[in-house]
Amino acid sequence: MFKKIAPDKWKHFYVGILMGVIVQIIGIWLLANQPFLSTIITLLIVIIISYGFELFSKITGFGHYDFMDAVASVVGGVAGMGIAWAVVWALSYYKI
Repeated sequence: MFKKIAPDKWKHFYVGILMGVIVQIIGIWLLANQPFLSTIITLLIVIIISYGFELFSKITGFGHYDFMDAVASVVGGVAGMGIAWAVVWALSYYKI
């Protein structure tokens, strides 16, 4: 029922976390008064970047095209976005 997740997918997941945190923090900073809009834009950017690299691999022949790599990056990106929101909330809640 459960398949073992390949090490390659974990790399994409971890990179997605970092990408989600960075892009979400920038989005929160640029759109401070519109948290929903910054989250939606960040999600779109994470999806575009994740699939864009896979599409680039498919078109140019550099690397290998694997849609599940993009999925792992997006899942990691969403986790990273959650981490960014948790940090921002904690910093604002505790007035740090």
